[in-house]
Amino acid sequence: MRAGRLARVIAVVAWMGASSAAAAPYAQETLDRYFRIEYDVGAKGGRAVISGYVYNLNPGIPAERMQISIETLDAAGTVIGKSSTWVLGSVPAGNRAYFSAKATPGASYRVQVLSFDWGSRGGASM
Repeated sequence: MRAGRLARVIAVVAWMGASSAAAAPYAQETLDRYFRIEYDVGAKGGRAVISGYVYNLNPGIPAERMQISIETLDAAGTVIGKSSTWVLGSVPAGNRAYFSAKATPGASYRVQVLSFDWGSRGGASM
């Protein structure tokens, strides 16, 4: 019984450590140094569709498990809707990856990197 309780405590502590490492905060200026986003706005079924590419400006390390934040703004610049999407696969070092997501119709959009993990340098990935 004690071993089971100890195992649960160890699992929770390990999970908390992994969560805080994955959620490392980056200032927007830092993200702008590493990533550039180009996107277009289209429409499908009465909803806006944001699609484009995120560019990894770091020539040596791929970005993995990247999530993109999309904020819909009204004419005054007030946020009237939020959504997010995952970039499928990794964003190769010095290259780009595609993303697409539905959004609330609005006057303009703010599209930013919400979260990501740095991958490993070089080597083959499976």
